Amino acid sequence: MASCSIPLLNLSTKPAIKAALIPHYSAIKSRHCFSLPLLPSKPAKSPAIRMSYNPTPATDRLISAVAYTLPFFNSLQYGRFLFAQYPVLGLAFEPLLPILGLYRSIPHSSFIAFFAFYLGVVRNPSFSRYARFNSMQALTLDVLLVVPLLVQRILSPGQSGLGFHIMAWSHNGLFVFSVLCFLYSVVSCILGRTPHLPIVADAAGRQV
Repeated sequence: MASCSIPLLNLSTKPAIKAALIPHYSAIKSRHCFSLPLLPSKPAKSPAIRMSYNPTPATDRLISAVAYTLPFFNSLQYGRFLFAQYPVLGLAFEPLLPILGLYRSIPHSSFIAFFAFYLGVVRNPSFSRYARFNSMQALTLDVLLVVPLLVQRILSPGQSGLGFHIMAWSHNGLFVFSVLCFLYSVVSCILGRTPHLPIVADAAGRQV
């Protein structure tokens, strides 16, 4: 009796036979396969930004603001023509009269204040550059405001004529300029900002 052997079919190696024997293989596979719902991805956290804020110390702001009173007090003499023409303008400066009287009562007060700021603040490395720069800028402005007085004494424009009118106009302009510089500089110092006056700032920056 002849024996016959039936070879075993390896379904993994013969995909054609596998498809023939199991016609619905792909359909069954698709029924049991499912996909998980996609979860919403969390947005990537942006790196925290840290800003360093170093405010100007109150002592530096106070010293800087006081320094600008020196050129302001010395420039009030330029406003005599405006005060004579507009008496109401003097009412705005009445609160400063006690301080101005005390300042004028000290002999050589402008020279004392000048060298006090120059030697005590500008040339003192213990102070910050903010206080030293503002003090030097105020001193530079004070020196520039003295120049017109020297020119006036040399030329002697007199009490009338064209020279007198030119002198009066120049005094009025210098007074308005000095008041604006004083207000701008003091407000900037109170806010902790660095005021930069035209022409004066570059000259002061080279000395600090």
